[in-house]
Amino acid sequence: MEHSFFFDGNSKRIAWIIQTKNSKIEQKREHADIYLNKVSILQSKYIAMHVGLFWGIGRFIINNEDSITIKIDTQTMFDHFSKNEKSSDELINTRTRFIEQLIDQRKLKINYEIIDSEKNFVSKLL
Repeated sequence: MEHSFFFDGNSKRIAWIIQTKNSKIEQKREHADIYLNKVSILQSKYIAMHVGLFWGIGRFIINNEDSITIKIDTQTMFDHFSKNEKSSDELINTRTRFIEQLIDQRKLKINYEIIDSEKNFVSKLL
């Protein structure tokens, strides 16, 4: 199955949308206390991406070998994933490892797409 995955985050919340041909599932969460008002917007986006993918797999929305177009509205984050660049931020590197593990374990076919922040439908959920 093919999915489009949108996500966003701020210092208080994370949110994501998993869109398929016939459905659109929106989710939002308050940050866990360990991150609430303690993470940057960029760090929050990585947390949202990780939690959203993990949630989608756990709810059997995303299945093994599915194709996912991950819509990214931050150039730094897009470069990090599409060009395999490293970060000096340990939280970001840890989340990246978790995301890559999910992708590898589930044999997901990933396409990263840069989008304008105005086209990130998830931002309204924050």
